[in-house]
This record gives sequence, C-alpha cells and structure tokens, in this order.
Amino acid sequence: MQRYVVLPVLILGLCLGLTFAYKPHQKVDVLVNNVGPFNNPAETYKYYSMPFCQPQKTSDQGENLGEKLAGDRRRNSLYDVRFRVDVQWQALCKKTLTQNDIKHFRDAIQHHYVFEMFVDDLPVRGFVGEMESRQANYGDHVHNDTHYYLFTHLDFAIAYNKNHIIALNLTTDPSQRVELVYGNNIPVEFSYSVSWAPVDVKHEDRMAYHQRNLIGDQLLEIHWLSIVNSLVLVLLLVAFLALILIRMLKKDLARSMELDDQELGAEDEDSGWKLVHGDVFRFPLRPALFAACVGNGAQILALMTAMMMLAMVGTFYPGHRGAVYMALVLVYPFTSVIGGFVSTRLYLQLGGARWASQAVLTAGLFAGPFFAVFLALNSVAVYYGSSSALPFGTIAMVVVLWALLTLPLTILASKRAKNQAVPFDAPCKTARVQREIPAVPWYRSGWVQVLLAGVLPFSAIYIELHYVFASVWGHRAYTVFGILGLAFVLLIVVTACITVALTYFQLAAEDYRWWWRSFASGGATGLFMYLYAFYFFLYRSDMNGVLQGAFFFGYMLMVAYAFFLMLGSVAFFTALKFTRHIYSAIKLD
Repeated sequence: MQRYVVLPVLILGLCLGLTFAYKPHQKVDVLVNNVGPFNNPAETYKYYSMPFCQPQKTSDQGENLGEKLAGDRRRNSLYDVRFRVDVQWQALCKKTLTQNDIKHFRDAIQHHYVFEMFVDDLPVRGFVGEMESRQANYGDHVHNDTHYYLFTHLDFAIAYNKNHIIALNLTTDPSQRVELVYGNNIPVEFSYSVSWAPVDVKHEDRMAYHQRNLIGDQLLEIHWLSIVNSLVLVLLLVAFLALILIRMLKKDLARSMELDDQELGAEDEDSGWKLVHGDVFRFPLRPALFAACVGNGAQILALMTAMMMLAMVGTFYPGHRGAVYMALVLVYPFTSVIGGFVSTRLYLQLGGARWASQAVLTAGLFAGPFFAVFLALNSVAVYYGSSSALPFGTIAMVVVLWALLTLPLTILASKRAKNQAVPFDAPCKTARVQREIPAVPWYRSGWVQVLLAGVLPFSAIYIELHYVFASVWGHRAYTVFGILGLAFVLLIVVTACITVALTYFQLAAEDYRWWWRSFASGGATGLFMYLYAFYFFLYRSDMNGVLQGAFFFGYMLMVAYAFFLMLGSVAFFTALKFTRHIYSAIKLD
C-alpha cells in the first residue's frame, strides 16, 4: 500500500520542480490575481472587478486545479516588463474615473484593500491606496476630515542571477497619488518603473531569499523558542506519567504473582483492572461506525505524514500556493487504501460481515461532511461575488476524482482486508454476562477524562498553532516546516502517552468501556483546536464580516474534525497495544 502514497508524492514533486530561464529582453509576464480586504484573506475578488487598467482582452492564465482551489484567478496585464531591462518611468494607461469608480476605490481604500500579482510565480502585494485624517476648523468647531488617495505608480525591484529571477519587491510611490474627491470625474494616469539588480543567490534557494525579505529574520528564532518550550513541557509530562504508570503497574503485577495460587476475587481494590479481564475485550457498541472512524483516522495520519514529507523537500512556497491543495487532492485518494484496509479489517474482527457497506461508510465518513460544508461555503462566496467561489467544472472534477479513485481504492482495500481477515487477538476470554460498572466520583467520569486528554496535547502545540493560524488566515507565508514536523511528532507522542495513562486509570476503576473512550480522549484535542479558533478570530485577528467568518469557522470545523479522527485513531491503537500487553503479562486462570 505504500506505493500508492509514494507515487503521487514523487509525481507532484517533479511537476512542481520545473523552472523557467529567461533571455535578455525577453518579456516577463506580470499576472494580476485578486484584490480584497487585508484583514480578510478569504474575502477576495477578481482584480479587474476594480476599475484598474486592463487589456482589451483578458484571458485565464491556465491555473491548475490546486490554484483554482486556492482561489487564484490569474489574468494577463498591461505591464511590459523585460528581463534585465530597467524602466525609469512608463505610462500604463490613462483613465477618467467616474463617480462610481471613485466610490469603488474609496470603499476599497477604507477597507484596506490589497491587490496581488505574480511575476515568475513570485507573489507580491500592494495597497490600493491610503487614507489621511486632517483637522479642519469650521468656526468654533474642529472637524476631522478623511482624505482618500489612490496610488497610481508601482515600482518593481527585481533581483536576478544569470538567467533566473530570484526575488521581487513591489512598492508604491506616495509622491504619485491622486486624491479621490466626489464632484467631477477625475483623469488618472497609471504608471510603473522597473529596476534589476544581480544577486549571488542560487535559483533553488530563491524562495527562502524571497520569503526572508517578506517575513523578517526574527520569525525563525521565535519559532524555535516556542518549540523548545513545548518540548520541555512534553518531556516533563511524559516522564511524570511514565514514572507513575510504571511504578503502579509493577506494584500490580507483583501482587498478581503473589496471588497466582489464590482466587482472583481475593485481590484488593488496588488491582481493580484485573477484575474486569472478562469484559475488557468486549466489543464496543456500533462497531461499523467505530471501525470507520479508526480507518479514517489512520488515512488522515498517512495523509498528514505525506504532506509533511512534501513540505520538508520544499514543495510548498508562496508562488505555488495551490500546491498544498493539489497535493491534498492527489494524495488523499491514494491514502484511502489505508483507510479502507484498516477500517474493514477492524470491522471484521469486531464481528461484522458486510464489508462492502463498511467500505462505502469509510469512504464517505470524512468526505461527506467536508463536501456538505464546502457546498455551503461556496454558496456564500457565490452570493458575495467572491473569487473564492469555485466554478462548477472544478467542483465536478473533484467529485469525479473521488468517485473514480477514492471510492474504488477504498473498496479494493476493503476486499483485500476481507481476504486476509484474521480473528481478533484477545489474551482474555470474554464472559457471557456483562459485569456491572461501579459508580465513580465526577472527577473520574468519562467527560472529565476526555477533556483532560485533550488539554495536555493541545498545550504542547498551541504556540505553534498560533503561527499556523496567522499564516493560513493571514498574509505571512509559513516556511519553517521542520519545526512544524517536530510539533506534529510531539502531538502524536503526548496523545499516545496520555491515552495510556488514562486508560489504565479507567480500567483500575473497573470501567472496561475503553474502546470509544480512548478514541474520544485522543480526538478531544480537535475540540480544543476549534475552541482556540474562536479565540483567535475574536482576539488575535482583525477578521470580520459574514463571508470571512463563514470560511474561517466552516473550514476550521473540518480541520478540527480531521484532527479528531486522526488523533482518535492514534489513541485507540495505543490503548489497544497497552491493554493487550498488561493482560498478557498476568495469569488469570
């Protein structure tokens, strides 16, 4: 099954590794993309929805599926930039702004609109204009007047190495601006300038060079500081839990050896986990749903791992923003073989027989809710006229990929699991009569355990989570994927450790319903991630509006759901391994 995941990863890496070399005086395409409020990255509109200069005929610049999913709508422009040819000043076009155009620009400036362009796949942004407040005296009253200015000149500063473009900086000239005042139509002349500078940076390192100019050198140091703090916390937590758990298990096992010749009922209350040996492997309720959740979690874990591998080799960078979406679309169907195999294998071990129905349930457990949320958000984007709305053809393509790849591969993997079915390996026989579960104090109840299990892993990643949120829902590109990978490993380790500890305490309280409890305990981190999303939106960002809020909370809900399934699967397999181990280490007959 590994080849199904590795193959698309290699293909994607090769496709995105293509470069372009220029000759002197060769034209460099300047593509315009989107425009929208700076504080609302998801609220984007087509560049030419604003009354900018535009060619007589604009054409789609061949966005791939990933770029369309990312909301890119690249179009050609009037900018005539030639490789290594400096331009002191060049007129772009002359326009007469009507009253409606003035209102359009003033509204954009008031909401801090930024536009985005691409030059050789390098993204650059600039503000449409700026506001200035001035005090005016009207008799005995002092009034603050707001003046709106439109930037009319752009300066392209381009760094190159031999025949490759390395970096780009786009600035606006405050001395070349036009005040937007209602009353008469305003004649405007848009212009631009271009300067070229040689650098020694290699082409394969241009993204790091370009990004360093955008986000600043201090970001990496802050990331390392946060991850070191999390690492120390995780090490202390894991060591503390391991010490307590090992000492308690050794004590229980030692007592078990002393009582080998006695009846099991003679064990004291400290050995409560051995008293439920006849029920601990009693299968959970709703085995089909449980197996589908575990299978989807295993698939998402494989998907996340593959995405981390792609990120480590430098596949994802701002110029290839759609590469993240393209990778998800390509890798997800091939990881469905893992989800189908794990789900059906576990389902058959739990006594199920309808393997084909299980395969369909597994294929739709995550994709179904995600598609429903996507359709709702796409409808909102269509209503607001946003370029984030996907056209029908793109939606149909994604549905076809799911129907022709994900579903068939899930069914094939499920059939293979059926052919290789093995009985569930339980070290203890399950009693015919179900044991009564004693009452416990509220602080040892299931919901408290689940919340505690979610808090600790979340505490290990919440600092890095802030940077991820700020990058995904902001204008800073995330590039420190090595630190993100380390945070991901810490999350998995803490989830596994806390699940083992809480499963032991649950069994010690003679509560043998650990199947769903372990899954929910691991997945609870997803709940805290979604709660943090509310905090981030309200107190750590300037996002606002219905469109941005719908996109943020809708897609963050699906991200939290994905982490719930993934970490729940990790927690279950860890708890299963632990439970089998401790019940295999004692004599029960």
